Order: sequence, then structure tokens, then C-alpha cells
Amino acid sequence: MSDAPVQLTPSGPPQTVLSSESPELLSALQAALSLPIQERRAVVAEIVANNPRFLDGWAQLGRLGRDEVESYACYRVGYHRGLDRLRASGWRGSGYVRWEHETNRGFLRALEGLREMAAAIGEVDEEERCRHFLYQCDPSLPENLY
Repeated sequence: MSDAPVQLTPSGPPQTVLSSESPELLSALQAALSLPIQERRAVVAEIVANNPRFLDGWAQLGRLGRDEVESYACYRVGYHRGLDRLRASGWRGSGYVRWEHETNRGFLRALEGLREMAAAIGEVDEEERCRHFLYQCDPSLPENLY
């Protein structure tokens, strides 16, 4: 156990807001998502391949996965890239990562997608950890993240 004191504030746990993606990257993703379904996955995959730290790109690619395992893998990459970005933004393993901040949504979508796919492939422990972490990040998270 750590001897470091826990810093409590009247406003509650600290809050982390991720930095925004470039407007061009966000526009490219929106354009890709408006393509016919048979073209959409390949274009989103290309965007993510060229921008591997793009959290919402990973989350959207997870939605477009050809099966549960592919979706699980995309969401997991987005989740781990998100943890890296959170730490780089000052997050220390606890505190809010709220949906109200548009820039946090890619991470939260990846985490929710990982939770859903963990349940789908029978990873009950991981599904529960993800559910708990989502609640810790934002207790008022909406049901539909897309």
C-alpha cells in the first residue's frame, strides 16, 4: 500500500479531458462513415492505419468488424491507446473521463465496445471490469454512445 495521501477535493475526483484530433482527421472519419457500407470498413481501416492514435477511429473500426473477434481486437487497441493518451494528459489511474467532453468519446466508445465484445466472447471477468471502469469514468454515461 502506498504512503502517498489521497488528494480529495470538494468537487470530487479529478477530471481528465483528452486533447482534440485535427479537424481534417475528424472530417475524414465522418466522410468515411457516410460511405456505402461495403466501402466503409476499408476506408476507416486506412484512416486508422495512418493515424494509430486516433481513438474514435479504432472505436468506429470496432463497430465495423467482420466478426466479434475482429471487433474485440479493434476495441482493445483503442482502449489501450486511450490509456496511453489519458496518462499523457495527466490521468493517474483514477478520476473522471466524462462523455460531455467530445474529445473523450473515442476512448469511452472503445471501452464500451470492449465490454460488449468481451461479453460476446464469454470473457465475463473482463466484461465486468470494463463495466466498472466505465462507471468510474462517468457515472452519468448515456446508454447509446454512437
